[in-house]
Amino acid sequence: MARILALDYGQKRTGIAVTDEMQIIASGLTTVETTQLFDFLTNYFIKEKVEKVIIGDPKQMNGTPSESAIYIEKFCEDFRVKFPKFPLIKVDERFTSKMAFQTMIDSGLKKKQRQNKGLIDEIAATILLQDFLNQKLF
Repeated sequence: MARILALDYGQKRTGIAVTDEMQIIASGLTTVETTQLFDFLTNYFIKEKVEKVIIGDPKQMNGTPSESAIYIEKFCEDFRVKFPKFPLIKVDERFTSKMAFQTMIDSGLKKKQRQNKGLIDEIAATILLQDFLNQKLF
């Protein structure tokens, strides 16, 4: 099997998570500057077998798109042109950043470490991906 890649897309940084080849466990991979994201993905797709990519779909509490949705939609359009063979699936990302921050607290990270926004983005991508995998199992 091939891996599933998850993106927690942001205007400045994008958190990235990936599954194992059996698509059972999500793990944080890295955080990259969003301006470098396509270069990173190009290199990653050369090195690793990837079946599909999921991306967080930002929504407000009432289910309407958030203000950042326009940026993600533009990225999705560009992604589909650049990587047409990879399915790109949008997944509701409400609460993933808050859950990531709480995960950092629960794991005992010091306040200085919890201020690392890149780490929050990577953990958010991991939560997004693990939720996707859990839904797939049922």
